[in-house]
Amino acid sequence: MGINKQLGTATVGVNARGKSIQVAFSFRGVECRETIKLEPTPANMKYAARLRAEVINAIERGTFAYGDYFPRSKRAKLFGMTAASSTISELLDKFLRQQEHILAHSTMIEYRKAVGFKLKPAFGAMRIVDLCGADIRDWAAERRVTIKMVSNDLIPLRHIVQQALADGIIERDPFVGVVLKKLVPRSTATTDYAPMPFNQAEIESVLSACSGSMHNQFLFSCYTGLRTSELIALRWCDVDFATGTVHVSRAFVKGKEKGTKTEAGTRKVLLLPASLDALHAQRQITWQDIGDNHVWINPHQRKPWEKAEHIDGQLETILKRAGVAKRNAYQTRHTFASMMLSAGENIMWVSAQLGHVDTEMVIRNYGRWIPDTTKAGGYKPVNDWSSPLQTGSKAAEPTG
Repeated sequence: MGINKQLGTATVGVNARGKSIQVAFSFRGVECRETIKLEPTPANMKYAARLRAEVINAIERGTFAYGDYFPRSKRAKLFGMTAASSTISELLDKFLRQQEHILAHSTMIEYRKAVGFKLKPAFGAMRIVDLCGADIRDWAAERRVTIKMVSNDLIPLRHIVQQALADGIIERDPFVGVVLKKLVPRSTATTDYAPMPFNQAEIESVLSACSGSMHNQFLFSCYTGLRTSELIALRWCDVDFATGTVHVSRAFVKGKEKGTKTEAGTRKVLLLPASLDALHAQRQITWQDIGDNHVWINPHQRKPWEKAEHIDGQLETILKRAGVAKRNAYQTRHTFASMMLSAGENIMWVSAQLGHVDTEMVIRNYGRWIPDTTKAGGYKPVNDWSSPLQTGSKAAEPTG
């Protein structure tokens, strides 16, 4: 118990054993001790305590299946219980428990939705050993969503299948031969979503239709390209007026603050003159009231934004007043990217500002010119192409 006390997690039946954790309980008159291969950190000790409590509760209710909790244990065979008898529903529940202290809060929300509303209704009552490729193909073929959505929904199921393969519970991967692009209807296979950036005239109309914090926030968003989740989490301590940058290191997603979406997402964003002006104006609104805290607030409630949808709602009212087509606040990120690229800014710099690891995403989403309605053709070539074979440099001489 001494190690446990040092970790601040003294719990009956849960003990640190070297680099593992041992859980003790009684089942059918037998004292059982099972080892969990996790470092005995405070968080993992709490997880082990919750697992033990769940085991004891299942034993008391008469629903405990040894192999479901400890598939590699020799005692599972002793009690005539192996994971082969486990239903997919039970294994999915176990997957969620295991991932709860590992994955981000927002990711867990999506996994719970997929498990509860998609996977359990379709496969829950089935034993893992009975799952075959035909079951997965039939389910996927009936979906009327994009390939990406189907693939994301299948992540928990893929995980328990891979675990079953590793544990020797099943011998063949039922996902072999499941090709989603051949199953999902063409009409829904891909999304028709396309960026709808604001053009210069629309930006000016929106700014004229709002004032105060919303005016400053919209201007700042269009000239920095921050994700809405990053914008909500931005604090005054992240702003460096001396260097003209903001340090983006947090995002607010589904009610919780977390790190940025990717490693490249943690970055310093250069503040262009317009975004600096917006911050200086906002400083008069939130600096004194909130101090070194959130930069952007819900002006109606005078407290930090709680959801991106709340920003979308207020922006919708402003767009209607401005006579500008409806779109969500995330389009300001598209506005920044398209505006910078249209003006000829370096694509590597734009990618870094947006927090992308490379230019692939920028090229795919924004690699086209936004037509300028002041020019008939919408694009003015850099070179003089009046002579077809001439460019800015001398044409190559033929050889041979």
